[in-house]
Amino acid sequence: MEKEILPVSKEFEIRFSEVDSMNFVWHGSYSLYFEDAREAFGKKYGLGYLFIFGNGFYAPLVDLSFQYKKPLVYGMKPQITIIYRPTPAAKIVFDYEIRNIADNSLIATGHSVQVFLDKQYQLVWNSPKFYEEWKQQWNVL
Repeated sequence: MEKEILPVSKEFEIRFSEVDSMNFVWHGSYSLYFEDAREAFGKKYGLGYLFIFGNGFYAPLVDLSFQYKKPLVYGMKPQITIIYRPTPAAKIVFDYEIRNIADNSLIATGHSVQVFLDKQYQLVWNSPKFYEEWKQQWNVL
């Protein structure tokens, strides 16, 4: 059986407070857009932060990167797509794309990695049982 690809796409608004004097979105705002995408993913596929926390774990970011292709500017209508990348490790890995809806041009790409910590803030080296069950449910083992 072929592994599933789990994407979520979401349009978003650029707020005036997010742009600089060049009318470019400030680079720090991209992490917030990626966070919104992770929350949308969690809602759609049942892997939200409260679900993780309710199973006795935290899932902090340990790697977050961006590649800027062209400016994101005020007035643009962008869309972010997040894609889950399966791994056998005890990690949650995502790739991201931000595109301009008007012409489908690529604005930015990115990548994030989250690990699991137990409630004593200790790194968990093996995937928690609930996460293995989630991967099996969505056929991403």
